[in-house]
Amino acid sequence: MLALMYIGGEWTPSSSGATYQTLNPATGAVVSDVALGTRDDVSRALAAARGATETLRHMTPFERAAACYRIAELIDARASDIAARVTAEVGKPLREAIGEVGAAAAGFRLAGDIGKYLEGTVYPVADPRKRVFSIRQPRGVYGVITPWNFPVNIPVEYLAPALATGNAVVWTPAPTTGSTAALLMECIVDADIPIGAVNLVLGEGPVVGDELCGHELTDAIAFTGGADTGDIISRRAPGKPKLLELGGNGPSIVFGDADVAAAAEGLAGGAFFNAGQVCGATGVVFAHTSIVDELSTRLVEAASHQTLGDPALDTTTMGPLHSSESAERVESDVADSAGSGTEVLAGGFRVKGMPTDAFFAPTVVACNDLSSRLVTEETFGPVIPIVSFENYDDAISMQHGLEQGLVASVWTKSMTTGLRAGEDLRAGIVNVNENTCYWELHLPFGGATGKRSGMGRLGGKQTLLEMTEIKTITLNLEET
Repeated sequence: MLALMYIGGEWTPSSSGATYQTLNPATGAVVSDVALGTRDDVSRALAAARGATETLRHMTPFERAAACYRIAELIDARASDIAARVTAEVGKPLREAIGEVGAAAAGFRLAGDIGKYLEGTVYPVADPRKRVFSIRQPRGVYGVITPWNFPVNIPVEYLAPALATGNAVVWTPAPTTGSTAALLMECIVDADIPIGAVNLVLGEGPVVGDELCGHELTDAIAFTGGADTGDIISRRAPGKPKLLELGGNGPSIVFGDADVAAAAEGLAGGAFFNAGQVCGATGVVFAHTSIVDELSTRLVEAASHQTLGDPALDTTTMGPLHSSESAERVESDVADSAGSGTEVLAGGFRVKGMPTDAFFAPTVVACNDLSSRLVTEETFGPVIPIVSFENYDDAISMQHGLEQGLVASVWTKSMTTGLRAGEDLRAGIVNVNENTCYWELHLPFGGATGKRSGMGRLGGKQTLLEMTEIKTITLNLEET
Protein backbone atom coordinates (compact mmCIF):
# COMPACT_ATOMS: atom_id res chain seq x y z
CA MET A 1 0.00 0.00 0.00
CA LEU A 2 1.23 3.46 -0.90
CA ALA A 3 -0.08 6.44 1.09
CA LEU A 4 -0.47 9.36 -1.29
CA MET A 5 -0.65 13.10 -0.75
CA TYR A 6 -3.80 15.12 -1.42
CA ILE A 7 -3.29 18.37 -3.32
CA GLY A 8 -5.86 20.52 -5.07
CA GLY A 9 -8.57 17.87 -5.04
CA GLU A 10 -6.40 14.98 -6.24
CA TRP A 11 -4.55 12.11 -4.61
CA THR A 12 -1.02 12.37 -5.92
CA PRO A 13 2.45 10.86 -5.53
CA SER A 14 5.48 13.03 -4.86
CA SER A 15 6.62 15.19 -7.74
CA SER A 16 9.98 13.42 -7.41
CA GLY A 17 8.42 9.96 -7.33
CA ALA A 18 10.28 9.23 -4.08
CA THR A 19 8.75 7.21 -1.25
CA TYR A 20 9.67 6.10 2.25
CA GLN A 21 8.39 3.49 4.71
CA THR A 22 6.72 3.79 8.09
CA LEU A 23 7.57 1.12 10.67
CA ASN A 24 5.72 -0.51 13.54
CA PRO A 25 7.78 0.27 16.67
CA ALA A 26 6.42 -2.81 18.43
CA THR A 27 7.47 -5.31 15.75
CA GLY A 28 9.81 -3.51 13.36
CA ALA A 29 7.58 -4.48 10.43
CA VAL A 30 6.79 -2.10 7.58
CA VAL A 31 3.36 -0.52 7.98
CA SER A 32 3.13 1.43 4.75
CA ASP A 33 4.96 3.00 1.85
CA VAL A 34 4.43 6.76 1.84
CA ALA A 35 4.96 9.46 -0.78
CA LEU A 36 7.96 11.64 0.08
CA GLY A 37 6.91 15.21 -0.69
CA THR A 38 9.11 17.98 -2.05
CA ARG A 39 9.24 21.76 -1.87
CA ASP A 40 7.47 21.86 -5.24
CA ASP A 41 4.64 19.77 -3.77
CA VAL A 42 4.26 22.32 -0.98
CA SER A 43 4.11 25.14 -3.51
CA ARG A 44 1.40 23.33 -5.48
CA ALA A 45 -0.58 22.72 -2.31
CA LEU A 46 -0.32 26.35 -1.23
CA ALA A 47 -1.52 27.52 -4.63
CA ALA A 48 -4.51 25.18 -4.33
CA ALA A 49 -5.25 26.45 -0.83
CA ARG A 50 -5.04 30.07 -2.01
CA GLY A 51 -7.56 29.25 -4.69
CA ALA A 52 -10.02 27.97 -2.10
CA THR A 53 -9.91 30.93 0.28
CA GLU A 54 -12.66 32.96 -1.36
CA THR A 55 -15.01 29.99 -1.56
CA LEU A 56 -14.45 29.19 2.10
CA ARG A 57 -14.80 32.80 3.22
CA HIS A 58 -18.16 33.14 1.50
CA MET A 59 -19.60 29.92 2.92
CA THR A 60 -21.89 30.60 5.84
CA PRO A 61 -20.78 29.42 9.27
CA PHE A 62 -23.62 26.90 9.15
CA GLU A 63 -22.39 25.48 5.85
CA ARG A 64 -18.88 25.11 7.24
CA ALA A 65 -20.28 23.52 10.39
CA ALA A 66 -22.20 20.99 8.30
CA ALA A 67 -18.92 19.99 6.62
CA CYS A 68 -17.34 19.48 10.06
CA TYR A 69 -20.24 17.27 11.11
CA ARG A 70 -19.91 15.16 7.96
CA ILE A 71 -16.22 14.63 8.65
CA ALA A 72 -16.98 13.59 12.23
CA GLU A 73 -19.48 11.01 11.00
CA LEU A 74 -16.93 9.56 8.59
CA ILE A 75 -14.29 9.36 11.34
CA ASP A 76 -16.75 7.52 13.55
CA ALA A 77 -17.63 5.12 10.74
CA ARG A 78 -13.95 4.30 10.13
CA ALA A 79 -12.80 4.49 13.75
CA SER A 80 -11.63 0.87 14.02
CA ASP A 81 -9.39 1.06 10.97
CA ILE A 82 -7.94 4.43 11.94
CA ALA A 83 -7.27 3.33 15.52
CA ALA A 84 -5.54 0.16 14.33
CA ARG A 85 -3.29 2.26 12.11
CA VAL A 86 -2.49 4.62 14.98
CA THR A 87 -1.44 1.65 17.11
CA ALA A 88 0.64 0.23 14.28
CA GLU A 89 2.53 3.45 13.52
CA VAL A 90 2.77 5.04 16.98
CA GLY A 91 2.94 1.98 19.22
CA LYS A 92 0.31 3.12 21.71
CA PRO A 93 -2.15 0.58 23.17
CA LEU A 94 -5.23 0.08 21.03
CA ARG A 95 -7.59 1.26 23.78
CA GLU A 96 -5.74 4.58 23.87
CA ALA A 97 -5.87 4.83 20.07
CA ILE A 98 -9.63 4.23 20.09
CA GLY A 99 -10.03 7.06 22.60
CA GLU A 100 -7.93 9.35 20.44
CA VAL A 101 -10.02 8.71 17.33
CA GLY A 102 -13.21 9.35 19.28
CA ALA A 103 -11.80 12.65 20.50
CA ALA A 104 -10.97 13.61 16.91
CA ALA A 105 -14.57 13.14 15.81
CA ALA A 106 -15.72 15.15 18.82
CA GLY A 107 -13.23 17.87 17.88
CA PHE A 108 -14.83 18.37 14.47
CA ARG A 109 -18.29 18.54 16.04
CA LEU A 110 -17.11 21.04 18.64
CA ALA A 111 -15.51 23.31 16.06
CA GLY A 112 -18.66 23.21 13.95
CA ASP A 113 -20.82 24.08 16.95
CA ILE A 114 -18.67 27.02 18.03
CA GLY A 115 -18.11 28.30 14.51
CA LYS A 116 -21.84 28.82 14.00
CA TYR A 117 -22.00 31.28 16.86
CA LEU A 118 -18.68 33.13 16.71
CA GLU A 119 -19.85 36.68 17.29
CA GLY A 120 -18.63 40.17 16.48
CA THR A 121 -19.19 43.30 18.54
CA VAL A 122 -21.10 46.57 18.14
CA TYR A 123 -19.21 49.43 19.79
CA PRO A 124 -20.66 52.58 21.36
CA VAL A 125 -18.90 55.66 19.93
CA ALA A 126 -18.87 59.39 20.65
CA ASP A 127 -19.95 60.52 17.17
CA PRO A 128 -23.75 60.18 16.85
CA ARG A 129 -23.46 59.93 13.07
CA LYS A 130 -21.34 56.78 13.28
CA ARG A 131 -22.09 53.11 13.77
CA VAL A 132 -19.09 50.88 14.44
CA PHE A 133 -18.94 47.11 14.62
CA SER A 134 -16.41 44.33 14.24
CA ILE A 135 -16.53 40.97 12.53
CA ARG A 136 -14.17 38.01 12.65
CA GLN A 137 -12.67 36.83 9.35
CA PRO A 138 -10.36 33.95 8.43
CA ARG A 139 -6.65 34.69 8.17
CA GLY A 140 -6.33 32.94 4.80
CA VAL A 141 -3.98 29.99 4.25
CA TYR A 142 -2.78 28.14 7.33
CA GLY A 143 0.30 25.97 7.35
CA VAL A 144 -0.35 23.20 9.89
CA ILE A 145 2.53 21.03 11.14
CA THR A 146 1.73 18.19 13.53
CA PRO A 147 3.63 15.49 15.48
CA TRP A 148 3.40 11.71 15.66
CA ASN A 149 2.33 11.10 19.27
CA PHE A 150 -1.36 11.87 18.64
CA PRO A 151 -1.46 11.66 14.83
CA VAL A 152 -5.25 12.00 14.58
CA ASN A 153 -6.40 14.20 17.43
CA ILE A 154 -3.66 16.86 17.38
CA PRO A 155 -4.20 17.58 13.64
CA VAL A 156 -7.94 17.88 14.31
CA GLU A 157 -7.22 20.50 16.97
CA TYR A 158 -6.13 22.71 14.06
CA LEU A 159 -7.91 21.35 10.98
CA ALA A 160 -11.41 21.51 12.46
CA PRO A 161 -11.20 25.13 13.70
CA ALA A 162 -9.54 26.16 10.43
CA LEU A 163 -12.37 24.70 8.37
CA ALA A 164 -15.04 26.04 10.73
CA THR A 165 -13.68 29.59 10.42
CA GLY A 166 -13.08 29.52 6.65
CA ASN A 167 -9.31 29.13 6.48
CA ALA A 168 -7.68 26.94 3.85
CA VAL A 169 -4.98 24.53 5.05
CA VAL A 170 -1.81 22.86 3.89
CA TRP A 171 -1.09 20.13 6.42
CA THR A 172 2.29 18.40 6.87
CA PRO A 173 2.17 15.65 9.52
CA ALA A 174 5.10 13.81 11.06
CA PRO A 175 6.53 11.47 8.42
CA THR A 176 6.55 8.44 10.73
CA THR A 177 2.73 8.48 10.89
CA GLY A 178 2.18 9.35 7.24
CA SER A 179 -0.31 6.60 6.44
CA THR A 180 -2.40 7.44 9.52
CA ALA A 181 -2.59 11.00 8.21
CA ALA A 182 -3.74 9.70 4.83
CA LEU A 183 -6.60 7.77 6.49
CA LEU A 184 -7.76 10.91 8.30
CA MET A 185 -7.47 12.86 5.06
CA GLU A 186 -9.76 10.33 3.35
CA CYS A 187 -12.51 11.23 5.84
CA ILE A 188 -12.04 14.93 5.11
CA VAL A 189 -12.07 14.41 1.35
CA ASP A 190 -15.13 12.16 1.39
CA ALA A 191 -17.07 14.81 3.31
CA ASP A 192 -17.29 16.85 0.10
CA ILE A 193 -15.45 20.00 1.15
CA PRO A 194 -14.33 22.63 -1.41
CA ILE A 195 -11.35 21.66 -3.55
CA GLY A 196 -8.18 23.07 -2.05
CA ALA A 197 -9.72 23.64 1.38
CA VAL A 198 -7.46 21.05 3.03
CA ASN A 199 -4.31 19.73 1.39
CA LEU A 200 -1.99 17.00 2.67
CA VAL A 201 1.73 17.06 1.91
CA LEU A 202 3.72 14.16 3.34
CA GLY A 203 7.43 14.33 3.89
CA GLU A 204 10.29 15.45 6.10
CA GLY A 205 10.09 18.53 8.29
CA PRO A 206 13.35 20.15 7.11
CA VAL A 207 11.97 20.01 3.56
CA VAL A 208 8.17 20.28 3.43
CA GLY A 209 7.80 21.91 6.85
CA ASP A 210 10.52 24.43 6.13
CA GLU A 211 9.03 25.33 2.74
CA LEU A 212 5.59 25.71 4.29
CA CYS A 213 6.81 28.14 6.95
CA GLY A 214 8.85 30.35 4.67
CA HIS A 215 6.59 30.41 1.61
CA GLU A 216 4.96 33.71 0.64
CA LEU A 217 1.56 32.06 0.16
CA THR A 218 1.42 30.88 3.78
CA ASP A 219 -0.49 33.45 5.85
CA ALA A 220 -0.25 31.83 9.30
CA ILE A 221 1.37 28.85 11.03
CA ALA A 222 0.03 26.31 13.52
CA PHE A 223 2.44 23.81 15.07
CA THR A 224 2.62 21.27 17.87
CA GLY A 225 6.04 19.88 18.69
CA GLY A 226 9.36 20.56 20.38
CA ALA A 227 10.59 23.94 21.55
CA ASP A 228 13.72 23.88 19.37
CA THR A 229 11.61 23.27 16.25
CA GLY A 230 9.27 26.04 17.40
CA ASP A 231 12.23 28.41 17.47
CA ILE A 232 13.16 27.44 13.91
CA ILE A 233 9.57 28.00 12.75
CA SER A 234 9.50 31.44 14.35
CA ARG A 235 12.65 32.41 12.50
CA ARG A 236 11.38 31.00 9.18
CA ALA A 237 7.98 32.72 9.44
CA PRO A 238 8.67 36.24 10.70
CA GLY A 239 5.62 38.45 10.95
CA LYS A 240 3.12 35.63 10.37
CA PRO A 241 0.54 34.84 13.05
CA LYS A 242 1.63 31.69 14.88
CA LEU A 243 -0.17 29.25 17.14
CA LEU A 244 2.54 27.13 18.75
CA GLU A 245 2.12 24.39 21.35
CA LEU A 246 5.64 23.39 22.33
CA GLY A 247 5.40 20.92 25.16
CA GLY A 248 6.43 20.83 28.78
CA ASN A 249 7.83 18.71 31.57
CA GLY A 250 4.69 18.41 33.70
CA PRO A 251 5.92 19.64 37.10
CA SER A 252 3.73 18.18 39.84
CA ILE A 253 3.87 19.39 43.44
CA VAL A 254 2.75 17.00 46.19
CA PHE A 255 2.35 18.83 49.48
CA GLY A 256 2.61 17.18 52.87
CA ASP A 257 -1.15 17.15 53.44
CA ALA A 258 -1.95 15.44 50.13
CA ASP A 259 -3.78 12.15 49.72
CA VAL A 260 -0.59 10.29 48.82
CA ALA A 261 -2.34 7.23 47.43
CA ALA A 262 -4.48 9.32 45.09
CA ALA A 263 -1.47 11.43 44.08
CA ALA A 264 0.61 8.35 43.25
CA GLU A 265 -2.18 6.87 41.16
CA GLY A 266 -2.67 10.11 39.26
CA LEU A 267 1.02 10.79 38.73
CA ALA A 268 1.64 7.27 37.46
CA GLY A 269 -1.29 7.55 35.07
CA GLY A 270 0.10 10.82 33.71
CA ALA A 271 3.59 9.36 33.33
CA PHE A 272 2.81 6.02 31.69
CA PHE A 273 -0.09 7.03 29.41
CA ASN A 274 1.16 6.66 25.81
CA ALA A 275 4.49 5.62 27.39
CA GLY A 276 4.97 9.18 28.60
CA GLN A 277 4.98 10.55 25.06
CA VAL A 278 2.54 13.34 25.88
CA CYS A 279 3.29 17.07 26.02
CA GLY A 280 1.40 17.26 29.32
CA ALA A 281 2.80 14.07 30.85
CA THR A 282 3.94 13.87 34.46
CA GLY A 283 7.48 15.12 34.02
CA VAL A 284 9.08 15.95 37.37
CA VAL A 285 7.52 15.45 40.80
CA PHE A 286 8.34 17.82 43.64
CA ALA A 287 7.40 15.98 46.87
CA HIS A 288 7.39 17.37 50.39
CA THR A 289 9.99 15.74 52.62
CA SER A 290 7.30 14.42 54.98
CA ILE A 291 5.72 12.22 52.31
CA VAL A 292 8.47 11.70 49.73
CA ASP A 293 9.33 8.16 50.92
CA GLU A 294 5.72 6.97 50.91
CA LEU A 295 5.08 8.56 47.52
CA SER A 296 8.22 7.00 46.05
CA THR A 297 7.21 3.56 47.31
CA ARG A 298 3.74 3.90 45.83
CA LEU A 299 5.09 5.08 42.47
CA VAL A 300 7.48 2.13 42.30
CA GLU A 301 4.53 -0.17 42.97
CA ALA A 302 2.50 1.55 40.23
CA ALA A 303 5.38 1.08 37.80
CA SER A 304 5.51 -2.64 38.61
CA HIS A 305 1.84 -3.00 37.66
CA GLN A 306 2.38 -1.82 34.10
CA THR A 307 2.18 -4.55 31.45
CA LEU A 308 4.52 -3.97 28.49
CA GLY A 309 3.86 -5.79 25.27
CA ASP A 310 2.05 -5.85 21.96
CA PRO A 311 -0.06 -2.66 21.94
CA ALA A 312 -2.75 -4.41 19.92
CA LEU A 313 -3.54 -6.72 22.88
CA ASP A 314 -6.14 -5.80 25.50
CA THR A 315 -3.82 -6.97 28.27
CA THR A 316 -1.11 -4.43 27.36
CA THR A 317 -1.12 -1.21 29.36
CA MET A 318 2.02 0.31 27.85
CA GLY A 319 3.54 -0.19 24.42
CA PRO A 320 6.97 0.71 23.08
CA LEU A 321 8.35 4.16 22.59
CA HIS A 322 7.86 5.46 19.09
CA SER A 323 11.31 4.42 17.89
CA SER A 324 14.57 2.88 18.98
CA GLU A 325 16.09 6.36 18.80
CA SER A 326 13.50 7.63 21.28
CA ALA A 327 14.29 4.79 23.68
CA GLU A 328 18.01 5.45 23.36
CA ARG A 329 17.48 9.14 24.17
CA VAL A 330 15.39 8.38 27.27
CA GLU A 331 17.97 5.86 28.43
CA SER A 332 20.65 8.51 27.98
CA ASP A 333 18.66 11.02 30.06
CA VAL A 334 18.38 8.52 32.91
CA ALA A 335 22.09 7.71 32.69
CA ASP A 336 22.93 11.43 32.68
CA SER A 337 21.30 11.82 36.08
CA ALA A 338 23.19 8.92 37.66
CA GLY A 339 26.38 10.84 38.33
CA SER A 340 24.73 13.31 40.69
CA GLY A 341 23.67 10.93 43.45
CA THR A 342 20.43 10.02 41.75
CA GLU A 343 18.98 6.64 42.64
CA VAL A 344 16.99 4.66 40.09
CA LEU A 345 14.18 3.11 42.12
CA ALA A 346 12.51 1.24 39.25
CA GLY A 347 13.26 0.63 35.58
CA GLY A 348 15.74 2.87 33.81
CA PHE A 349 16.49 0.51 30.94
CA ARG A 350 15.28 -0.84 27.61
CA VAL A 351 13.54 -4.16 28.15
CA LYS A 352 15.28 -7.18 26.69
CA GLY A 353 13.51 -10.02 24.96
CA MET A 354 11.03 -7.78 23.13
CA PRO A 355 10.61 -7.78 19.33
CA THR A 356 12.34 -4.38 19.13
CA ASP A 357 14.57 -2.35 21.45
CA ALA A 358 12.01 0.47 21.67
CA PHE A 359 10.35 -0.93 24.82
CA PHE A 360 11.40 1.09 27.86
CA ALA A 361 10.63 0.00 31.40
CA PRO A 362 8.40 2.25 33.55
CA THR A 363 10.93 4.22 35.55
CA VAL A 364 11.00 6.01 38.90
CA VAL A 365 14.07 8.00 39.92
CA ALA A 366 14.97 9.73 43.21
CA CYS A 367 16.67 12.82 41.82
CA ASN A 368 18.79 15.21 43.88
CA ASP A 369 20.10 17.41 41.08
CA LEU A 370 17.87 20.21 39.80
CA SER A 371 20.17 20.59 36.78
CA SER A 372 19.59 17.00 35.64
CA ARG A 373 18.05 16.64 32.18
CA LEU A 374 15.28 14.58 33.77
CA VAL A 375 14.24 17.72 35.66
CA THR A 376 14.98 20.49 33.19
CA GLU A 377 13.93 18.93 29.88
CA GLU A 378 10.93 17.16 28.39
CA THR A 379 11.87 13.50 28.76
CA PHE A 380 9.05 12.21 26.53
CA GLY A 381 9.23 8.75 28.02
CA PRO A 382 7.81 6.76 30.97
CA VAL A 383 10.07 8.30 33.62
CA ILE A 384 9.13 9.92 36.96
CA PRO A 385 11.96 11.86 38.62
CA ILE A 386 11.20 12.79 42.26
CA VAL A 387 12.74 15.83 43.95
CA SER A 388 12.06 16.64 47.60
CA PHE A 389 11.29 20.11 48.97
CA GLU A 390 10.95 21.64 52.43
CA ASN A 391 8.29 24.37 52.11
CA TYR A 392 5.81 26.06 49.81
CA ASP A 393 8.16 28.78 48.58
CA ASP A 394 10.83 26.21 47.65
CA ALA A 395 8.33 24.20 45.58
CA ILE A 396 7.09 27.24 43.69
CA SER A 397 10.66 28.45 43.12
CA MET A 398 11.64 25.07 41.67
CA GLN A 399 8.82 25.28 39.13
CA HIS A 400 9.69 28.87 38.29
CA GLY A 401 13.24 27.74 37.52
CA LEU A 402 12.11 25.44 34.72
CA GLU A 403 12.26 26.60 31.10
CA GLN A 404 8.88 25.12 30.20
CA GLY A 405 5.45 26.03 31.50
CA LEU A 406 2.66 24.14 29.76
CA VAL A 407 0.81 22.17 32.44
CA ALA A 408 1.47 21.74 36.15
CA SER A 409 -0.36 19.88 38.89
CA VAL A 410 -0.78 20.41 42.63
CA TRP A 411 -1.81 17.80 45.20
CA THR A 412 -3.19 19.00 48.53
CA LYS A 413 -6.24 18.71 50.78
CA SER A 414 -6.20 22.45 51.37
CA MET A 415 -8.35 24.52 49.04
CA THR A 416 -6.32 27.57 50.04
CA THR A 417 -3.01 25.93 49.13
CA GLY A 418 -4.42 24.60 45.86
CA LEU A 419 -5.80 27.96 44.78
CA ARG A 420 -2.70 29.83 45.89
CA ALA A 421 -0.41 27.49 43.97
CA GLY A 422 -2.74 27.63 40.99
CA GLU A 423 -2.27 31.38 40.88
CA ASP A 424 1.47 31.37 41.65
CA LEU A 425 2.73 28.69 39.24
CA ARG A 426 3.89 29.82 35.79
CA ALA A 427 2.00 27.42 33.56
CA GLY A 428 -0.84 27.65 31.08
CA ILE A 429 -2.86 25.09 33.07
CA VAL A 430 -2.63 24.13 36.73
CA ASN A 431 -4.61 21.00 37.69
CA VAL A 432 -5.36 20.65 41.40
CA ASN A 433 -5.65 17.05 42.65
CA GLU A 434 -5.49 15.83 39.06
CA ASN A 435 -2.56 14.84 36.91
CA THR A 436 -1.07 17.00 34.20
CA CYS A 437 -2.62 14.97 31.38
CA TYR A 438 -6.14 16.09 32.26
CA TRP A 439 -7.65 18.28 29.52
CA GLU A 440 -10.92 18.53 27.64
CA LEU A 441 -11.29 19.71 24.06
CA HIS A 442 -13.02 23.00 24.89
CA LEU A 443 -10.55 24.18 27.57
CA PRO A 444 -7.81 26.77 26.83
CA PHE A 445 -4.46 25.00 26.46
CA GLY A 446 -1.04 26.57 25.93
CA GLY A 447 2.21 27.75 27.46
CA ALA A 448 2.85 30.51 29.97
CA THR A 449 4.46 33.74 28.81
CA GLY A 450 8.22 33.68 29.22
CA LYS A 451 8.43 29.89 29.05
CA ARG A 452 9.45 27.70 26.11
CA SER A 453 6.02 26.11 25.78
CA GLY A 454 4.62 28.10 22.90
CA MET A 455 2.30 30.98 22.17
CA GLY A 456 -1.46 31.28 21.79
CA ARG A 457 -4.12 28.92 23.02
CA LEU A 458 -5.68 25.75 21.66
CA GLY A 459 -9.03 24.47 22.82
CA GLY A 460 -12.62 25.12 21.82
CA LYS A 461 -13.44 28.75 21.14
CA GLN A 462 -9.84 29.82 21.79
CA THR A 463 -8.55 28.12 18.65
CA LEU A 464 -11.25 29.68 16.49
CA LEU A 465 -10.37 33.10 17.88
CA GLU A 466 -6.68 32.47 17.16
CA MET A 467 -7.45 31.47 13.58
CA THR A 468 -9.49 34.58 12.82
CA GLU A 469 -8.75 38.29 12.91
CA ILE A 470 -10.94 41.19 13.94
CA LYS A 471 -12.01 43.59 11.25
CA THR A 472 -13.62 46.84 12.37
CA ILE A 473 -16.15 48.48 10.07
CA THR A 474 -17.46 52.01 10.51
CA LEU A 475 -20.60 53.44 8.91
CA ASN A 476 -21.41 57.11 8.49
CA LEU A 477 -25.18 57.54 8.60
CA GLU A 478 -25.10 60.91 6.81
CA GLU A 479 -24.59 61.15 3.09
CA THR A 480 -21.42 62.92 2.01
